[in-house]
Amino acid sequence: MGHEALIDTGRYRARLATSQDDLHRAQALRAQVFRRGSVARDTDEFDDRCRHVVLEATGDGALLGAFRLLSLPNGRALETSYAAQFYDLTPLAGIDRPMVEVGRFCLAPGAGDADVMRVVWAAFARLVDEEGIGTFFGCSSFPGPDPAVHRDPLALLAARHLGPKAVRPGERAAEIVGMSGPAMAGADLKRGQRLMPPLLRAYLAMGGWVSDHAVIDRDLGTVHVFTALDVAAIPPARARILRSIAASRTPAEPG
Repeated sequence: MGHEALIDTGRYRARLATSQDDLHRAQALRAQVFRRGSVARDTDEFDDRCRHVVLEATGDGALLGAFRLLSLPNGRALETSYAAQFYDLTPLAGIDRPMVEVGRFCLAPGAGDADVMRVVWAAFARLVDEEGIGTFFGCSSFPGPDPAVHRDPLALLAARHLGPKAVRPGERAAEIVGMSGPAMAGADLKRGQRLMPPLLRAYLAMGGWVSDHAVIDRDLGTVHVFTALDVAAIPPARARILRSIAASRTPAEPG
């Protein structure tokens, strides 16, 4: 894209990282959120292949969140994604449209304002319109590697949000967590909804789906599920709202 700002509402903005300082700020926030401050910056080999987005308060530039985007031409390229380390993505190889993997999504403590998430999704809508994205996907993380702590939201996902059987990822990781069966008996689904991570909750509200198993990620100290959203499945009313934000609240670009 030929511009830095994706979305600017006047209060919040989402923009592409354009400098090492931008990237380092994002990586520092990732370290705080995913690694509990044990390192100064969270980095990996995927960073060099991705575009990075920072979410900021427009007034003082305070960093509110960050995520990265890995663009793929179609499902045949899925084996090069971050998620492919943990899930067998062969069932999705037949997708014949551009895809984007959303990774390392994190919000600064106290930055859970619903308007921040609307800016994120308006930025996604702009990507769809400008790049023809057909599918968003990624690993949606729950903090902490103990799956028992996440029983309620995992049970809710299994009960209501599994993807079509034909395209659900297969097992690949060393530590797999089942999301149904006797271990999930008696789970509190209402509590599960409250404990759903913000991005995953938004994916589901847009028509997204998840894998039938979760994975324990010892490196980041999380439990995560593969998550996908077919753009065509987004309810039309929600799509119109996001496109309205994307179109009407983006600053004019230099002429």
